[in-house]
Amino acid sequence: MSSPSTESSGSSSGIEVLRLKFAYQGASVLSDISLHIGEGEFVSLLGPSGCGKTTLLRLLAGLDSPGAGTIFHGGEQIQGPSLERGVVFQNYSLFPWLTLSQNIELALSKSHQQHDESWRRKHASDYLDRVGLKDSAAQYPSLLSGGMQQRGAIARALALGSPVLLMDEPFGALDPVNRAKLQDLLLDVWASTRKTIVFVTHDVEEALYLADRVVMLGSSPGRIIQEITIPFERPRSRHIFQSRGFVELSERIDGLFREDVLQRIESESVPVREAI
Repeated sequence: MSSPSTESSGSSSGIEVLRLKFAYQGASVLSDISLHIGEGEFVSLLGPSGCGKTTLLRLLAGLDSPGAGTIFHGGEQIQGPSLERGVVFQNYSLFPWLTLSQNIELALSKSHQQHDESWRRKHASDYLDRVGLKDSAAQYPSLLSGGMQQRGAIARALALGSPVLLMDEPFGALDPVNRAKLQDLLLDVWASTRKTIVFVTHDVEEALYLADRVVMLGSSPGRIIQEITIPFERPRSRHIFQSRGFVELSERIDGLFREDVLQRIESESVPVREAI
């Protein structure tokens, strides 16, 4: 197998994925993924469990390396983790031995090394205030609800100052009310910062409500089966869920996934010869 090209694709902004392949223990997980994500764009990676969404996100973060193909960010090849790309995981990933404020201060110590402790403490308070947690700054994660912990994780990611935010089903474990609140919080953050956001989900409605564009991944192995630009204007309200256009697009996406599953089943089936 030839080595991945180290030359830039020519795009100096955003993220460029070129002919990406990834395998785990000999099994193909992702196959021939090519994708461009524009600077400041909000993209949802949508697909069923096992389609490689999280694997693709980890590759974008530089936490794993592709078996073939290349990923660029800002014209530079991704070869490992970077403060340029912050990650928010589903399990909150806050350090349990640190208070909320200390978690944010630790992030600020990485992204703003030139500033002292008092500066970090003040700005940690500002970031926590932004996600509605200023009064909980001295609390440890174990004393907070799941929704509060995830807001803390988002505040920490924002404190890193990364222009790219990679989110792996960050609201999947939350109850519907907290999930809706954090979805709206994320949209507010995105509107004010215009960070590039790549958001992994298996929830069609969540993908359509949040994103500018939905990239649909089929499984076995994971590959892009469709890219859909979302036609709904911003800012969006939750009334959109009842609109005819939203329902029709949701049904279209469900149909595309069903068609992909049927095609995969048919391709894997072995014809049975009739007995003579």
